[in-house]
Amino acid sequence: MAIARGATNGGTTRWPVTGDTTPGSRALPWLIQGGMGIAISDWKLARTVSMTGQLGVVSGTGIETVFVRRLQDVGVDDALRDVLGRFPDQSVVEKALARYATSPRPDENTPYRTVPMLTHRNVHAVQDLMVLAAFVEVALAKAGHDGQVGMNLLTKVQIPTVPTLYGAMLAGVDYILMGAGIPVHIPGVLDQLARVEEVTMPLDVVGDAEKERIPLLRFDSARITPTAQLRRPEFLGVISSHVLANALARRSTGTVNGFVVENPTAGGHNAPPRGSLILDEEGGPVYGERDRVDYAAMRDLGLPFWLAGGITTADHVRAALEVGATGVQVGTLFAYCAESGMEPGLRREIIDHVIHGGVHVTTSVRASSTGYPFKVADVEGTLSDETTYEGRPRICDLGYLREAYMKADGGVGYRCPSEPQDQFVAKGGESAETVERVCLCNALMSTAGFPQIRRGGYREPPIVTSGDSINEIAPLLVGRSDYGACDVIDFLKSGLIDAPVVLDPQPV
Repeated sequence: MAIARGATNGGTTRWPVTGDTTPGSRALPWLIQGGMGIAISDWKLARTVSMTGQLGVVSGTGIETVFVRRLQDVGVDDALRDVLGRFPDQSVVEKALARYATSPRPDENTPYRTVPMLTHRNVHAVQDLMVLAAFVEVALAKAGHDGQVGMNLLTKVQIPTVPTLYGAMLAGVDYILMGAGIPVHIPGVLDQLARVEEVTMPLDVVGDAEKERIPLLRFDSARITPTAQLRRPEFLGVISSHVLANALARRSTGTVNGFVVENPTAGGHNAPPRGSLILDEEGGPVYGERDRVDYAAMRDLGLPFWLAGGITTADHVRAALEVGATGVQVGTLFAYCAESGMEPGLRREIIDHVIHGGVHVTTSVRASSTGYPFKVADVEGTLSDETTYEGRPRICDLGYLREAYMKADGGVGYRCPSEPQDQFVAKGGESAETVERVCLCNALMSTAGFPQIRRGGYREPPIVTSGDSINEIAPLLVGRSDYGACDVIDFLKSGLIDAPVVLDPQPV
């Protein structure tokens, strides 16, 4: 594996954080904007951050559903028309527009037309839509500037990953960031996609299964031929410890270009504690000494890394650089800025709560069907509210977090503990697994302003996931009622220390 090493000073690795890029010598951003939620980190936020010279990141989770719901809400504007015109297969564009953009929703109380739930049996049309949606999101984020743009994906959400990666690469994505698991196969997949090859990956299946019965996920990238040679993006693994970083670097099928080291104060999904699960008085996981990151071990890997989780001040930036990090990844401060993809009324409500008393965040070990701890902000009218949660009819019709399982007849089925209990149990699941589960797929779509409308006019409620430091957006609101992404960067950049060094890549 070829990696780029930084110069050292007193045992601390220093990586370049400013300046122009040149072939073989590329400056790295000191700030990575978090790839948050479903469409919270949308193309508008990523584009704003990228235009400052830092790394803007779009969320790739559920991207095809976001794309078709936007089409039904606002149709095709000039910016989207320009991007669609650059997609290499116009027949894919025509089919998507014919299905989802010919008759926009007449009002916000009309249900959205939906995309088929994903399985290993998905036909080419569904994969093509995922490619197109990812292409559009990245292309919009990259429009009108020469800054770098990344895409964030979850390892746990397996089926759409390869088509989504390919669409992002067709648009020239610069970085891929992946966590919620150890994505050892993804670096090699990026190599294959850059060569426009067919990619196959075994589907993760729960239960006993003979190897030959495990289905393969297949994607033939040659079906949509790029108009120019594809460039492989840099790959950053999102990990919670030096142990996982080392495992990813050693076991990866291709080059790992760096890491985002995320501590458990970060929003969204967190890594579970190492060792036995101990809960605090609020039912959240307790992290101990085994969960502390050994920064010397991180430096010894010889790869750049960024610290994430609870980064809200210039002092936090300075502290990250002092332990040898290239910089930081910041989520929470960007989640509530003006360019955030969060539904405007919900974002405004949370800001008002912060100004007038604060918002409480808990870490639930039950909410997410993934089994990972999940941060939930207590906001009335969202699924953190017991009355709202109990009043929601259980339904699973997006299915991104479903798990594949072996059926008694040897076939493969799909289930999710947030679906109706009787359905989950009928598929071989334990009823106890359904308790307190939240349909994150529908809830996070609602948080981004795309709530599905059910029979009788029921509107899917949102859920707010946020880092523990949500109330630390308050300093950005002193003397004003709102703030932007550029304000976040200006607020943090005084934490930069030392002059950047020249990057001198060396094969090892």
